[in-house]
Amino acid sequence: MSPLTVWLSAIRPKTLGLSVSPVLTGTCLAWAEKGGLQLLPALAALLAAVCIQIGTNLHNDAADARKGTDGPDRLGPPRATAQGWLTATMVQRGALLAFACAFVLGIYLVAVGGWPILLLGLVSLAAGAAYSGGPWPISATPLGELFVFLFFGLGATLGSYYLQTGQISPAALLAGSMLGSFAAAVLVVNNYRDRQTDARSGRKTLAVLLPPKASQVEYALLVLSPFLLLLCLYVTDLISWLPGLLLPVALYLILQAFTLPAGKELNRLLADTARFQLVFSAVFCAALIF
Repeated sequence: MSPLTVWLSAIRPKTLGLSVSPVLTGTCLAWAEKGGLQLLPALAALLAAVCIQIGTNLHNDAADARKGTDGPDRLGPPRATAQGWLTATMVQRGALLAFACAFVLGIYLVAVGGWPILLLGLVSLAAGAAYSGGPWPISATPLGELFVFLFFGLGATLGSYYLQTGQISPAALLAGSMLGSFAAAVLVVNNYRDRQTDARSGRKTLAVLLPPKASQVEYALLVLSPFLLLLCLYVTDLISWLPGLLLPVALYLILQAFTLPAGKELNRLLADTARFQLVFSAVFCAALIF
């Protein structure tokens, strides 16, 4: 494998839509409500969010390999450090570089948005490092879904909206909750797939603590809840019915969650769920603007 291919594998580009979607949604919602767009802050927020996710992915790769969480029986896509393609030190340096880029972009964003953006940025950087690092990594606790909902949903959407408007609206809270629900659903699939290996390594995710059927029900609720929240926005005449056309796709994903065996077959559902969040975000934004 070429160095570029190895680093792309470590960065996990298929998951980066989780950071793109909320920034795109928050920005387009502000555009629709206020009738204007500040392009440079929007691009800086997008790049900062992607850098934070890349840093988190790389940090997870190195931290899980050092702790022995990723072994030869790993069901998910291969990790660069565990496979020996890169050393943990190299990957950790890559994570620090990504976090540093996010920090530099954050300086400009703070100049635009003030102390609320400073607080959000610092908390996001700390949370990205703490997700798999430190003595009590969030990824090994039942709080993983809540973490993803807050930072890959509410935080990124509200922060992007605030940069454009200088305020928070009920519509932005609803939109952030939609994107956070889809992001949390991606993590549910990940933890449901890995629940046996996680249990052996001492991790206590919700998938480990609850019966297998509970993870499937949790996934269904998270994938369906954005469509219920969409009704709240629809009655305000802020958005058209267009995103509702994606409901059959959501139902198909739920069917897959209940029928696919708990193993490597779930990798496809994980990727499809992440892709669905990005598609939902794009259609949502189109319904707002056009």
